[in-house]
Amino acid sequence: MRTRTVRTGAALAVAGLALLAPAVPASAAPTPSPGATPVTRAGTSFLTATGVTAGQPVRVDASIGDHLYWSFPASAGERHEISATVTFPKARSGTSTWTVEIFDGLRRRQSCTAGAQTPTVDAAAGSVSLGCTLRQVRSWAEPWSADPLPGTYYVRLSVTELPEADLGLPVDVDLLVGADGEGSRDDGELRAPLVPNTKAGTLVAGEPTAAPDEEETGFFDWLPDLGSRWIWSSVGGVLAAVAGVVGFTLTRRPRRP
Repeated sequence: MRTRTVRTGAALAVAGLALLAPAVPASAAPTPSPGATPVTRAGTSFLTATGVTAGQPVRVDASIGDHLYWSFPASAGERHEISATVTFPKARSGTSTWTVEIFDGLRRRQSCTAGAQTPTVDAAAGSVSLGCTLRQVRSWAEPWSADPLPGTYYVRLSVTELPEADLGLPVDVDLLVGADGEGSRDDGELRAPLVPNTKAGTLVAGEPTAAPDEEETGFFDWLPDLGSRWIWSSVGGVLAAVAGVVGFTLTRRPRRP
């Protein structure tokens, strides 16, 4: 009787804790925004990454072996979910492994909390689905940490393992970036977003002008500047002359009367 009562009390306690625990919302796949303009191209590096926004669908034609890059802005408090689907119009000769990677504005790779980041498909599969859910973007972080901060983020889609015979086969890529969040609760603010400077310099349109010739101010202006080489050469010449005179004095024979 006592054992049954203890079991009943434990079951009621577990049920009460389940009711008191906060409900964790399920991660839903991102959906395109109504009226968003589809993107039909992708970059081949970080510098040529194609910019997209949350809810803007992407559909491009590529080849197996290409590295595809996109970029999107992120604000503090947001959680981003990236979903991608690669469709194979033609049959392949073997299995392949695909990966989707996320980098921040400092080109640091960010970890995913959910999603199939590196799935492997066999030769008979007609498509493969990839996904990555980023951590919540913080408003500030320690310099040594790799926490996601506001700024520009990059998505790289590529294949890591495949038979060499499948290189160059056509594929269709669909990608979508979703964002949700109500703002950051951190007691801090980032001074500037992590956006790489892709325009570090400017081109000079005109021809460079030569510096004007310096006017002569004295009689010794034609002499070269006395640098360290001239100084040590002069000192060495004087010491060599003194050594020659001393050596000749010590080694010469005295004259006979």
